[in-house]
Amino acid sequence: MTHSTWSSHNSYSRQRVLLVGQPVSEVVGLIKPLRGSLLVVNFKTYLEATGKRAIDLAKSAEKAARESGVSVIVVPQFTDIKPVSENVDITVFSQHLDPVKPGAYKGRILAEAVKSAGAEGSLLNHSERRIGTVEINSCVERCEEADLYSLVCADTAEAGVNIARVKPDIIAVEPPDLIGTGISVSKARPELITYSLQKIRTVNSTVKVLCGAGITTSEDVSKAIELGTEGVLVASSVVKSKNPDSVLSDMANAIANAK
Repeated sequence: MTHSTWSSHNSYSRQRVLLVGQPVSEVVGLIKPLRGSLLVVNFKTYLEATGKRAIDLAKSAEKAARESGVSVIVVPQFTDIKPVSENVDITVFSQHLDPVKPGAYKGRILAEAVKSAGAEGSLLNHSERRIGTVEINSCVERCEEADLYSLVCADTAEAGVNIARVKPDIIAVEPPDLIGTGISVSKARPELITYSLQKIRTVNSTVKVLCGAGITTSEDVSKAIELGTEGVLVASSVVKSKNPDSVLSDMANAIANAK
């Protein structure tokens, strides 16, 4: 079975294995591996992806993952992490976490709490939850300490390069002006993707690079992979769809067929 490894950057030298092929069972001492190109679905705070609907949508994502062989990550609200993670066997990320360690902090999102609820990673610095450079660094470090994957959004190529130096596991290049527009970054601004990839690779050759913003159709996904990305970050095109099963299936198959 083909595989590659992500080496961690923390003190206990954790290794994360990305397997290509059929789903594998959880490895003792490690979080479930991610395989190949990724389809990341951000639930945001849409009612269509809240409570029971979050579980239903996650099950649709699981079905798409199982049928296509593609790794699908779901990113529900904090209150839905536990029920979602208990009802599906795909990777769950939190929508944020704070750069704090266990202690006297009120109203903050602790990495260990996110992990305990069933999340295996966190989406950070999304345009709707922007954080500063220092906080990004600290949050990536906190993810490492809690054995969580880190996916950090970058709105420009320059931001992507700066984030790459912090060595997160995944970067999503996502210009905010195209988010939710239905105008795909992979078609409207392909040069941003290729330029970002080139610059990011000069400082970090192992980070997985995704793209997001306006990714609406399977054609958008195919174009993103063609440009060299390793997957896409989507939200409203799936969550607000009248038939999310079909959209998820089409997007996952587009990734599978583009490999």
